[in-house]
Amino acid sequence: MAVFTFDNTYARLPERFHARLPPTPVAAPRLVRVNEPLAALLGVDPAALAGPEGVAMLAGNALPDGAEPIAQAYAGHQFGNFVPQLGDGRAILLGEVVGRDGVRRDIQLKGSGPTPFSRRGDGRAALGPVLREYIVSEAMFALGIPTTRSLAAVTTGEPVYRETPLPGAVLTRVALSHLRVGTFQYFAARQDVDGIRILADYAIARHYPEAAGAAHPHRALLGHVIAAQARLVAHWMLVGFIHGVMNTDNCTISGETIDYGPCAFMDTYDPKTVFSSIDAYGRYAYANQPGIVHWNLTRLAETLLPLLAEQPEPAIEIAKEELARFAPAFEAAWHGGLRRKLGFLEAREEDLALAEQLLQRMQEGGADFTLTFRALVGAAAGPEGDAAARALFSAPDAYDTWAASWRARLAQEPASAEERRAAMQATNPAIIARNHQVEAAIAAAVEREDLGPFEALLDAVSRPFESRTGLEGYTLPPQPEERVLQTFCGT
Repeated sequence: MAVFTFDNTYARLPERFHARLPPTPVAAPRLVRVNEPLAALLGVDPAALAGPEGVAMLAGNALPDGAEPIAQAYAGHQFGNFVPQLGDGRAILLGEVVGRDGVRRDIQLKGSGPTPFSRRGDGRAALGPVLREYIVSEAMFALGIPTTRSLAAVTTGEPVYRETPLPGAVLTRVALSHLRVGTFQYFAARQDVDGIRILADYAIARHYPEAAGAAHPHRALLGHVIAAQARLVAHWMLVGFIHGVMNTDNCTISGETIDYGPCAFMDTYDPKTVFSSIDAYGRYAYANQPGIVHWNLTRLAETLLPLLAEQPEPAIEIAKEELARFAPAFEAAWHGGLRRKLGFLEAREEDLALAEQLLQRMQEGGADFTLTFRALVGAAAGPEGDAAARALFSAPDAYDTWAASWRARLAQEPASAEERRAAMQATNPAIIARNHQVEAAIAAAVEREDLGPFEALLDAVSRPFESRTGLEGYTLPPQPEERVLQTFCGT
């Protein structure tokens, strides 16, 4: 069955890097959705994926030609506690495809049955978490944020048992790779320096080939990953995204967002916001995310020490020098993004203070993060556009005094009002995948077998910067009775 044209580099690595096994077949697979634009990018016929043979492959009931199914080995710090063996406990990597854009990507089935890394789990996924990952990953892609993507979702015709029986499903996930900080930790925990070297060289060849020509390629690899992750977490912060489970096994070497379990976008701005049901102490709260990414990268640097220098002390100094680059890289991306959100196309010294003043007043005034910045698009034209922004603050005067300083700063910009409006509209989304709407779409699918809300929400978040007639409801924050305060891991 030739659906993909595979070229599987990771499967050629030594056997200790993975376990070879096929997906576990399911009873009665049924297609939920195929991501047609992504399929076309991969050079795959969407109609073939949606046909009986394609659905059988997407469910794990049949293997496409050229697939070399494996479960990858990795370790990880989970909420700060190190687990030396995790691995793909419910996912099978079918292989790799080089798309029409020349980019290599993994094709993985998530929820495809138990593996040697399942740790007594069933290896399955419920429909709700599959739909959540499909919606939010595609929303992130539309926002321009590096992310894994969802190629397809199928139901299995079998229940999975959590607190209650739930319909089972399989997600086909597409990623630049599934290399993680935890992959390096797996070999470091076993003092397998040769394994670390093989993995580092593989990561360079696959993701950062320019590092191969550096004077110290493995140091260059660390620097590239630090820069990619600094940019990524700044992207998250600029749209109010909270990952929720930023363990080292969910921190990618490629700089893509991965694992959409207890994730959510903020409604009311509060830097202490937490959604994960198991993050009791706020380790992964919104404001803590840059620090946690730096912590994760420090764990990566520890694994690379044997490759950075022959002796421990100089290796540690090299790692420290590279890690010191994280804060400036994050701040450059964060501050640059805030300037763009406020309509500043040139950098001035007072810009950051203005941004911080706005965020503080948003927090004190209970203002919605996304709606406030979107309202500034209209307000930038003049005071006559202030009404929408003022209405978001419990004390509108707080907005008024800030807006006076903001307008004085805007007056120093050389751009025309129309240029500024276009730039602000392109960086301040009107629509995000709001948690209450995601949960409503999941409930309709799981409880009533109604995929209409899922399809409608997916369409809305696919063009987040446009103001489309008829989709105004997707811009609204939840009513008190609609608020979703906790999200859960899909396991």
